[in-house]
Amino acid sequence: MYSTGLAYFLWLVSGLGALGFHRFYLGKWGTGLIFMFTGGLGGFGSFYDLVTMPLQVREANLRNAYRDAIYDRNPRSQPDFIQSNFKKSMRSEIKKDSLERVILKTAKENKGIATPSEVAVESGLSIDQAKRALEKLVSNGHADIRVSKNGNMVYFFQEFSKRNTHPDFEDFI
Repeated sequence: MYSTGLAYFLWLVSGLGALGFHRFYLGKWGTGLIFMFTGGLGGFGSFYDLVTMPLQVREANLRNAYRDAIYDRNPRSQPDFIQSNFKKSMRSEIKKDSLERVILKTAKENKGIATPSEVAVESGLSIDQAKRALEKLVSNGHADIRVSKNGNMVYFFQEFSKRNTHPDFEDFI
């Protein structure tokens, strides 16, 4: 997190902003170099920075927080509103998408059959979590629950099967 006090201090020690140390600190390397070679744009840029320093610091902190949220690094340095809204929604979408992909990939490799145990192994989730995800797909009409010959409940995805029924099924539930 950038500090407004430190930014003002760097503005002061760089000749009232003429050398642009505060801009380098805030990650504005291009304008920092311009300030360094033009004396803070003839003093006008330095005065502008004096007035808008808190806004620039806030903008730099938000820019870093968004970057951290997107690339999932330094979660403790992010403002609470970014953690609660942006990052959590992104994680839940990614997790939901990848879990459905794991289930479908498992079903495709097993000719239309997926079990909670197989999904748990492939996804790293618990068996209960995998079972809830499979049941959600059943409730949405994407799969059926069937009983295999050995009495196990399996989740059947018709589109990955060559036949209408699988040879391991005795009946439907």
